[in-house]
Amino acid sequence: MFLEDFKLQEIINSIPQRPPFLFVDKIIERGDGVIHTQKYISGEEDFFKGHFPGNPIMPGVLLQEAAFQSGALYMSGNKPGLGLVTRVDGVKFRGLVKPGDTLDIFVNHLETLENAYYFKARIKVDNKTVVALNFTCILKET
Repeated sequence: MFLEDFKLQEIINSIPQRPPFLFVDKIIERGDGVIHTQKYISGEEDFFKGHFPGNPIMPGVLLQEAAFQSGALYMSGNKPGLGLVTRVDGVKFRGLVKPGDTLDIFVNHLETLENAYYFKARIKVDNKTVVALNFTCILKET
């Protein structure tokens, strides 16, 4: 098994999303209070067929999903369960994501209260922030 296959398998073993709805390719860093992941946008993704023909732009809601999945990967290192988003706020879109871009997804764990995890996320392309948001997840027992 190649190293990249192993890294993808680690992601698949940690969260329930699967291609074509998996928006994390690799974990770059997972530490105390932070996770940094990446996703390469090839241009072959199905959503580009309709968003927008001739001018492909990754939908903002899918950028948020990439942050949510990264948060779920962070939570998966703590205890078992299903991470469910309960709140999103402060979303700011600052740039476009096009085919050929690599997303650098940075999620900071701010605090945990009971089973609620509070996060702040930034997604960058070429070291420029394209979206910033705050979100809350709960860890539901499965």
